[in-house]
Amino acid sequence: WAILVNQLAQAMRFAIEEINNSSDLLPEIFLGYKIYDTCGSNARSVQVALALLNSNENVSAPSKACSRPAQVQAIMGEASSSPSTISHFATCACLSDKTKYPSFLRTIPSDHYQSRALAHLVKHFDWTWVGAVRTNDDYGNNGMATFIENAQQLGICLEYSVAFFRTDPIEKIQNIIDVIKASTSKVIVAFLSQADMDVIIHHFSKHNLTGYQWVGTEAWIFDFQTAAGDKNHILDGAIGLSIPKAHISGFREFMLDVKPLNVSKSDFFTEFWEALFSCKFKQSGSEEIQKECTGHEDLTGVQNTFTDMSLMPIFNNMYKGVYAVAHALHNILRCNKTCNLSVICLFHRFYSTCSKSTLKQRGEEVYFNDHGEPPAKYEIINWQPKENGVVEFVPVGLYDASLPADRQMNVQAGSLIWAQKSLQVPVSVCSERCPPGTRKVLQKGKPVCCYDCIRCAEGEISNITDSITCVRCPPEFWSNERRDTCVTKENIFLSYEEIMGALLTAASLFGTCLTAAVAFIFIRHRKTPLVRANNSELSFLLLFSLTLCFLCSLTFIGRPSEWSCMLRHTAFGITFVLCISCVLGKTMVVLMAFKATLPGKNVMKWFGPTQQRLSVLGFTLIQVIICILWLTISPPFPSKNFKEYKDKIILECSLGSAVGFWSVLGYIGLLAVFCFVFAFLARKLPDNFNEAKFITFSMLIFCAVWITFIPAYVSSPGKFSVAVEIFAILASSFGLLICIFIPKCYIMLRSDTRHH
Repeated sequence: WAILVNQLAQAMRFAIEEINNSSDLLPEIFLGYKIYDTCGSNARSVQVALALLNSNENVSAPSKACSRPAQVQAIMGEASSSPSTISHFATCACLSDKTKYPSFLRTIPSDHYQSRALAHLVKHFDWTWVGAVRTNDDYGNNGMATFIENAQQLGICLEYSVAFFRTDPIEKIQNIIDVIKASTSKVIVAFLSQADMDVIIHHFSKHNLTGYQWVGTEAWIFDFQTAAGDKNHILDGAIGLSIPKAHISGFREFMLDVKPLNVSKSDFFTEFWEALFSCKFKQSGSEEIQKECTGHEDLTGVQNTFTDMSLMPIFNNMYKGVYAVAHALHNILRCNKTCNLSVICLFHRFYSTCSKSTLKQRGEEVYFNDHGEPPAKYEIINWQPKENGVVEFVPVGLYDASLPADRQMNVQAGSLIWAQKSLQVPVSVCSERCPPGTRKVLQKGKPVCCYDCIRCAEGEISNITDSITCVRCPPEFWSNERRDTCVTKENIFLSYEEIMGALLTAASLFGTCLTAAVAFIFIRHRKTPLVRANNSELSFLLLFSLTLCFLCSLTFIGRPSEWSCMLRHTAFGITFVLCISCVLGKTMVVLMAFKATLPGKNVMKWFGPTQQRLSVLGFTLIQVIICILWLTISPPFPSKNFKEYKDKIILECSLGSAVGFWSVLGYIGLLAVFCFVFAFLARKLPDNFNEAKFITFSMLIFCAVWITFIPAYVSSPGKFSVAVEIFAILASSFGLLICIFIPKCYIMLRSDTRHH
């Protein structure tokens, strides 16, 4: 600490001597200075500041003594935030409030930016579960508060946040160690001053608290003394923000040319010189005799922290601070030499009106914002241990708050070394990231970073990582097995390719072929009494209608379309009415033929061939009219049924008008009932060729099939309802064909066999 104070003092002296030797800046005016060592004590810092502001001590000048009492115009304050007034290293964002601290200025960026940068740095590596250690003063408390605020906005949670000051008792330090050991986070954000970090690392080393990834502030991240004191390499792989590199031309040579005898009455430098070269200017009788200091010892060959220029960025801030004061005084004196206000008031008036002016110093542009602060720019530093155990501070990126938000942070991740010399980015999360197909559900009583990953429900997906909700798929889509994308639902309809469709198609074609075979037999035996007695014209018309009934079942198979939906129901309704009309006509012929044989009865003249044709045509025409009205008012149409299955779409034909559909079926049923009644009445007529019995049985099958069809059709889902309807059509058609025509074919074929 004493060496750093000496180096900063030399940086201030160097800047003052340059200004006093300048003919452009403050001509004929010499800046004086007085240096105090506060020893890191806030109380001593305040005492010194008050002494400088209220006393009339003469101020030493390097070349020309002042002839009147001095008035202190500016104080280059402490490195820490709490006791500072004008500082090269006080970064607390609280000092930016001009209503509370109107006289504070600094040459180092505010922690407002550093805290934001730290939060973005943590987020950059996807660390969402971190711990925090801070210095228990304005610097640490305000900096950590800003960090937490920004971290929460970025989705980062703190598992713990503990405060520490270097004078805390050992019990409090032990509590901090216990908290860290009990934690699950692997990243520690340390908002600590360099002095506090040195103390806490000493205690952590005793407990071998290794394996944690440290993220640090500029206060300690590039401090070689901290690295040297880390004997157990707890901080290896640390990453953090530092002040960008700087160079002050001629400063190193100035440092090496320091002679304590050139600084009059300076016990501070004398003591330092004696410690540096292990000598004494004045020997005391009570002390062991040491080498005598000459005051001309050569610093060129000395390798120690005093000649180390690694802290040049801090020295540069001190250097810029002195120049800022000089430029402000220069402009004030040039603008208003007769002002009665104190120079310090004019100094702040200058910054309040010209806060964005540019001060040119050694080719570097130095400017301040409205709060009297420089722009925020940080180097990202990584602690990389070498084979000899020495830690090298390697720049791995840059943070520039003046750039657009998406370009402020630039990190070269490939060159990083992490804790315990790992090349893999550490993982520090409370819960693993939820993959696509799941959603986050917060764990009760824990921060938002702690959650469970719940799989999306059926029909819902999430296609991003860490999704908080699952999105329901559109009606025609369904979630895949992984629940990360919506896939098109399977379309279900009765197709020719599936087994059920193929079997029904085969049955339909078999019925058609069987009907054709029966028609062939009837044509071949058309002149036989059996065919002629059974009304051959109605028989052939019935066979034709049965052929259409078998074929119309094929319109129910395949993908529904507008024409197929309209055709299937109307074709079915008309062909079945034609079929039942023929059966009804045959029944009436049989019944009327018997009645005609009774004495005094001659009803056959009212039911001859012409009347039979007209009756069939009339019955069928009524069904045609019903179908036309149905198709005109509200025809069937193809539709998609999403209700029966969650992951499938049923392609079906909506009825359009339910009244039209049930009217068609009702009319068929009405004719079937009439046919059954007439056939039942004629079942015992004494005629060898009486087919009333067979018609009765066929109508009994027909009615049983269609009465069973109604509940089965209503309760069957999707393509099964279509299959039920096809089955009813085929069953009733086979019933009519077999019961009415097969016995006659059997007789005709037997007669042919006997004849041969």
